[in-house]
Amino acid sequence: MEREVVYRDFREAVNLSPEELEAWLATPESRAVGQKKDGAGESVGHASGRRIVALLRTDPAGFGDEDYRHMRKVVGFIRRHRAQEPANMVTSRWRYSLMNWGHDPLK
Repeated sequence: MEREVVYRDFREAVNLSPEELEAWLATPESRAVGQKKDGAGESVGHASGRRIVALLRTDPAGFGDEDYRHMRKVVGFIRRHRAQEPANMVTSRWRYSLMNWGHDPLK
């Protein structure tokens, strides 16, 4: 039951298709936002976006514990970040960061 809830919440929070998210992740704006971990060249959110694309393209029957943990992480990030909405969300780093996590607040 818990896995069903996690997957439902994930699918509700992530409103970009795999194709939309992949196209976004290829932009300079996507690469310019987010926290880099341990001097890595890629931000945590950008790496998460790549994982989200893979999850969206995977049959849920093939999900393991790590996949569900990542889905919970994605949902938590999107919910916390949405609560910090700026006055101008159209071109904000806030929106770009959310989009790395598969959620476009303008959609």
